[in-house]
Amino acid sequence: MSRQDPSGTRTLRLVLAWSFVGIPLLWGVLQTLRDALKLFH
Repeated sequence: MSRQDPSGTRTLRLVLAWSFVGIPLLWGVLQTLRDALKLFH
């Protein structure tokens, strides 16, 4: 018995997983850069 996973479903799950991690990470990096710029003004 082989498990068949349609390519579209796998791609969607991959995009959702990266979004779940990437969006908060990007937000944190942007906030850190914004706060760091305050030090130089």
